[in-house]
Amino acid sequence: MCTKYYKRGEIDMDNVSNTISSGFNSFVDFLPTLLGAIALVIVAWVLAVLIRKGVKQGLKMAGFNRHLVKWGVAQNEEQANTTVESIGNVLYYLVWLLFLPAILGMLGLTAVAQPISNMFDTALSFIPTLIGAIFILVIGYFVAKFAKNLVYNLALSLNLDKWMSKLSGSSDTPDATPTASQKNTLAKVLANLVFVVILIPIATAALDVLGIESISRPVIGVLNSILAAIPNILVAVILLGIGIFLAKFIGQLLADLLRGTGMNSLTKYLNTNGKMNLDLAKLTGQVVSVVIGIFFLVEALNVLNLEVLNTIGGAIIAYLPLVISALVILGLGIIGGTLLGNFISTSTKSEFFGEAVKYILIVFSIFMALDQLQFATNIVNTAFMFIMGGIAVAFAIAFGIGGRDVAKRTLEKAGNKVEKESNKTSDSSNDFTPPTM
Repeated sequence: MCTKYYKRGEIDMDNVSNTISSGFNSFVDFLPTLLGAIALVIVAWVLAVLIRKGVKQGLKMAGFNRHLVKWGVAQNEEQANTTVESIGNVLYYLVWLLFLPAILGMLGLTAVAQPISNMFDTALSFIPTLIGAIFILVIGYFVAKFAKNLVYNLALSLNLDKWMSKLSGSSDTPDATPTASQKNTLAKVLANLVFVVILIPIATAALDVLGIESISRPVIGVLNSILAAIPNILVAVILLGIGIFLAKFIGQLLADLLRGTGMNSLTKYLNTNGKMNLDLAKLTGQVVSVVIGIFFLVEALNVLNLEVLNTIGGAIIAYLPLVISALVILGLGIIGGTLLGNFISTSTKSEFFGEAVKYILIVFSIFMALDQLQFATNIVNTAFMFIMGGIAVAFAIAFGIGGRDVAKRTLEKAGNKVEKESNKTSDSSNDFTPPTM
């Protein structure tokens, strides 16, 4: 029995020995791989540290932090140094990411290393495309910048802002000295417009080079729409400029002609003293200028092919005749009411009756103008009827109660006059003798 137990123990010791030997052999076989992975880790760490340190010192020696402050990326030197440190740290971790698939693959962790390796393969294959797109953008930016400076200097040499101020009439005012922010405004606008027009197709080409359809397709569609709308926008701006020029010219010409015909003398009918600081000729010219400007504005909106703006412009044009007729009615009511009120005041020697007639006609013209404008027609008509009815009732009550004696005397005088006239007629008929043959 002892021999039996001895043999069983010998077999167990052999199993343990074999297990230890197998594990040791596996460790010895894996040791070169482990040492290789450790060596890669050391190389990655040394290289990452050197790159981070070299990039930081190189950027600082090149004055990159000062350029960051100059470009507005950083507010001060300390923030610029922090940005440089961040760039170095990004490169440090990027080196680790580049070595990570090789380290994991050497350790046999292929399932973990493969996605990272695929990601880097995709990124590295995309780098040439990205560099090409950046190159196109950089070249296009410099071309657009050159064209912008060229147009700006050309506009300055032609003094377009001065001509525009003359056309708009801003130079006619005594306090028309432009501030520093107002100088060369038109030149800047034209230069920026040229810059954008050139940069849009370049940005479209750069996005085409990238080949990211999920991003580039909608962006390219928007850029193409903007590029297609630019000619219409230019035509609309030209139409608007011509309209402003013609409106100012025709309005000024009409004001001078009306001033020569003595139209401003009509202001004496606007008050009892005949003194009023109102230039009717200038006001009429300005109204005509506004109407002409509105016509050109609506036409410019039609050129843009924007349905909502086209509808609004059509409604404005359709409403203009009503506005003009309402202004004419209101003006005639004010002038006619003032003229008739002055006449009644002079004839009756009573300013009260003259003022009453004047303001009744003015109110009447206001209601007519509101009705012409189709402004709450039912409410305006109802209010007018109530006002006229109230005035009539008030006049009847005032004359009936407060003027009974006056009415009695007036009626007695009228009756006596009629009776005298009838008596004269009867006497003359009795004294009539027919002629004898």
